[in-house]
This record gives sequence, structure tokens and C-alpha cells, in this order.
Amino acid sequence: MCGCMHSTQDGALHLEGEPDSSAAPASTLAPKKMPKSISISKQLASIKALGKGSDLEKAIATAALVFRNSSDTDCKLEKATAKNLLQTQFRNFTEGQETKPKYKDLLSELDEHAEKKLDFEDFMILLLSITIMSDLLQTIWNVKMTK
Repeated sequence: MCGCMHSTQDGALHLEGEPDSSAAPASTLAPKKMPKSISISKQLASIKALGKGSDLEKAIATAALVFRNSSDTDCKLEKATAKNLLQTQFRNFTEGQETKPKYKDLLSELDEHAEKKLDFEDFMILLLSITIMSDLLQTIWNVKMTK
């Protein structure tokens, strides 16, 4: 159990694996609008321990929140969702990598992954692997650090 929280049809949040005491047969519930999602920045701001957190701590917390917000109730990402996140949330790192053999190998490994889903550890390894091979990393290394 990863501690993921997901909203139920009534909008209440429940921890993964926690019984939903308000559960009723779906046929008796009238369809309701899904609650509007809260932005990552507001979610980060609500974590008191990160109030004076370092940039690195906030970066990892952001990755964890993006994962959690995109994962299913088992705290796993569908492969298609992981690929979509790479294209939409990580495109500056993936841009220009499509023809590189290492990148193709990583995506092939993702497709061949024994499970149909990725857990947080697998997702972070994927992000770090792409970061290390990206052209953007070289640009980051070349940023001036002093005036």
C-alpha cells in the first residue's frame, strides 16, 4: 500500500485499502460532477513539512504528486498514462530523443514490462534514465552558476 488517496463518487477522500463506509450500490446514486482537481502548486503548498523545504525536496514532492494524481487506486500507472505524462509533463527532456537508440530501448522496455502498470519506483527510474540521456541535461550543465 502506497498511501494513495482517491476520491469516491461523493467527493470524499479515502486512503487506498480503507473501506468506504458510505459505499452504496452504484445504481442508487445519481451521477454527480467530478470535483475540480487541485493544482500541484496548491497541493505542494498544503504540505506543511515542505514549507521551508529545499528545491530538491520540492522537486521530488512534485514528481510524487504528479504520479499520485495520475495513478489508479492501486497507486500504479497504466503504461499509456506513463507515456502520456512523458509527452505532456516531461517533453523538454524527451524532445529530440525519439531517434536515439537508448531512448528507443527505454520505451521498448516500458512496452515489454511484465506488469501492465508502473509503480512509483519504476516511474522515477524511467524519469531519471530519460533525464540522464537528454539533450536538456547538457544545457543545464552549461548554465552559469555565478555572475
